[in-house]
Amino acid sequence: MKIFWSEFAIEKVAGIAEYINRDSTQVAEKWVVSIFDRVKQLESFPESGRRVPEVNRSNIREIFFGHYRIIYKIETDHIAILTVCHGKQILPVDNIEDL
Repeated sequence: MKIFWSEFAIEKVAGIAEYINRDSTQVAEKWVVSIFDRVKQLESFPESGRRVPEVNRSNIREIFFGHYRIIYKIETDHIAILTVCHGKQILPVDNIEDL
């Protein structure tokens, strides 16, 4: 299954990487590569994530990467990465595009 990243999700990843970069460019670069590697696993196992509690829909799921939640939507022919947020945050549902 093909994976598409929303512009919003890319912006969130860039913002987190920018914050990490304040301390270490190498760590920030490794983090970005690693989060994309984590998401790539969804190509083979799209339903491996749990339902997002704030939404509770079977096609809106999340996987964890370190302290971060990666929120995605399973479509008929692809997976859409909707957003990335800190795991301790309650997801503002308006942050999820195209529910």
